[in-house]
Amino acid sequence: MYPSVTKVIYKDNYHVYVEFDNNECGILNMEPFLDFGVFSQIKDLNLFSKVRVSFDTIEWENGIDLDPQFVYDKCVKE
Repeated sequence: MYPSVTKVIYKDNYHVYVEFDNNECGILNMEPFLDFGVFSQIKDLNLFSKVRVSFDTIEWENGIDLDPQFVYDKCVKE
């Protein structure tokens, strides 16, 4: 079982700050993934910056969301 996302803040250049329910936090860089599948839909920085917590993960207002395991695994912990 992976920790749930409790907070997300857009930083810059497709980076978001993420906090988890296990008291860990870190930075997720989405830039390497934006040329694949549905992720190309969040390349627009205006849309990307509107990231939010949805249930136990992160989501954008166009409905694109990430698997919480992906968020936790790809997040560089601080």
